[in-house]
Amino acid sequence: MKITSIDIFLITIGRPSVLGSPWNPIVVRVNTEDGISGYGEVGLCYGDTKEAPFGMCRDFAKLIIGMDAMNSEAIWARLHNTFWGLGGGPVVYGAMSAIDIALWDIKGKALNVPVYMLLGGKTNTKLRAYASQIQFDWGQTARALTRPEEYGEACLKAKEDGYDCVKVDPLCFNMEGKYKGWPCSGILQAEQLKIAHDRVEAVRRAGGDDMDIIIEVHSLTDANSAVQLGHVLEEFNIFYYEEPTMPMNPANMKEIARRVSIPLASGERIYTRWGYRPFFEDHSLHVIQPDLGNCGGITEGKKICDMARIYDIGVQMHICGGPQATAAALQLEAVIPNFLIHEHHQAALLPENIRTGIYDYQPVNGYFTVPDLPGVGQEPSREAMDTAVKVTVK
Repeated sequence: MKITSIDIFLITIGRPSVLGSPWNPIVVRVNTEDGISGYGEVGLCYGDTKEAPFGMCRDFAKLIIGMDAMNSEAIWARLHNTFWGLGGGPVVYGAMSAIDIALWDIKGKALNVPVYMLLGGKTNTKLRAYASQIQFDWGQTARALTRPEEYGEACLKAKEDGYDCVKVDPLCFNMEGKYKGWPCSGILQAEQLKIAHDRVEAVRRAGGDDMDIIIEVHSLTDANSAVQLGHVLEEFNIFYYEEPTMPMNPANMKEIARRVSIPLASGERIYTRWGYRPFFEDHSLHVIQPDLGNCGGITEGKKICDMARIYDIGVQMHICGGPQATAAALQLEAVIPNFLIHEHHQAALLPENIRTGIYDYQPVNGYFTVPDLPGVGQEPSREAMDTAVKVTVK
């Protein structure tokens, strides 16, 4: 099934965010001589990047025109063995990932089965989900929460929607609602620790003892401040502690794990098996969070999850993107035995984001069912594609 052309879409329907960053999913469409097309999303739709992965997708597309779309492993190796592919990074692996997901979408459509059937079939029939990033509130609008009672109210909204687990970043905003409005590395001030404590206390009080709470700090803390914060929050029986520091120095993560009695999680900025290996071998992470849109796609993501199981490590896919990202993650989560929980981001509730896909997948009473449509089970909406910046490689 020869690849004849590849379209790259920079989707610009967007939304203003409380971080002031536009929301621009980058979606790749791989077209074949049989008339079957597959879609995949780059896991970099937010933050200070959009042009670089868009260009990287175009550059990689040129290398695989004429190859057999069914040979996803060979195409992955072809892209990985390029000069910069061997070193990688989010832009390179983001482009590889989107192309890889699109290839799996093609295979599922060609064989008229959902992707999870090609990966081994369902291990998990229902997928527990959590309400992610409630410091942005919970619902169809996003805003910066500051007062502890607002955090408690957001938790109640999620609980009323059927969730029994929430995630919150208690340091994301200062009391003026400014993102990164105070220094979080080095040694945290007593005021910061009290504010973080009071915000999480409000979440625990609103959610009750049966509510699992994930603490997220987006790597804003370093090894010193992460330990401080961890000690302050240990009393709240935290489910796990996400990205307590950046992953560039695994020894720092190991030191935090040694000193804090909360399970640690990381992964959205760790790429391929090679990137995860030191964290597996030093047992610093208890939960990994690979993003299929930048870790290497479904081909590599499955290998990372299988490798994690050897070390008794659970998996929560990182999902912060458009509808295409959610659908791809659900396919893999259905298969892996070490699946822990699904991330349902606050952005997945926003109408502007939902409109970029043709299907709106939402959990019911805190649980997802996996789409049984052929392929990944999602495609960009006509509106999203018609208003996108588009480049075609033939």
